[in-house]
Amino acid sequence: MTAFALQRSVGTLLHVLPRTKRFIMSTLVRTFQRNTRGRDFVVGDIHGHFARLDTALREVDFDRSVDRLFSVGDLVDRGPESSRVLDYLKQPWLFAVRGNHEDMAIRHPNGHRDTEAYRNNGGGWFIDSPIEFQLEVATALSALPIAISINTLAGKFGIVHADCPTPSWDEFTRQLEDPLLSKTELKRLLGGALWSRERIEWDDQRLVRDVAAVIVGHTPVPRSRCIGNVHYTDTGVCYPKLNKLTLFQVSPDAETVIREAATT
Repeated sequence: MTAFALQRSVGTLLHVLPRTKRFIMSTLVRTFQRNTRGRDFVVGDIHGHFARLDTALREVDFDRSVDRLFSVGDLVDRGPESSRVLDYLKQPWLFAVRGNHEDMAIRHPNGHRDTEAYRNNGGGWFIDSPIEFQLEVATALSALPIAISINTLAGKFGIVHADCPTPSWDEFTRQLEDPLLSKTELKRLLGGALWSRERIEWDDQRLVRDVAAVIVGHTPVPRSRCIGNVHYTDTGVCYPKLNKLTLFQVSPDAETVIREAATT
């Protein structure tokens, strides 16, 4: 069996960091059962503004012992505190999917990203860091899934950074875990999940099937927006004209999908 076939056979994606000869294994889909002890929140793109995240969590009296925080990705780049990302990824209450900015950071130590293009996208903090730190961060980011499914009173919720690239959430997660999916198809799937803006650009109101709601970030919006059953949560914390980080509460009852809980 080839290395690629082996890694796909267990539903994971392997990244090789040549300087250390280490393989980093990442499960592409994670599923969470209903939180029966506390509350669930989701936060839009953080982009290195962790102090503002802390402020939002204080505003909702976030209980780290029972509450959970889900992130739509893009924890890093552009903001002043991106280097704190490891401290947050170690927290047992934070669960993030991989965004396109995490993907750029993962690829940079391998030489798979244009350095100046990445710097222009806010990656200077990473590029200018010692290689040992780059590898430590890339290792941690490589462990992030592409998709998260959460079972709630309102049904199943999906979290992905940019969009669900298939008509059905179940189809999307099945393909991510399919050991027979070709490299070309996997690349297409990941491209849509991490980078697509087609749904919001075309105002495509078609529902994603097999899921109550899909929660995404990636595309900055002045305030949270729902298109079909896809909820956009990136309120542009790193852009002066928007400059908001929004925290949402997820399904506190069977009638609610998400609602704004705090804005900083």
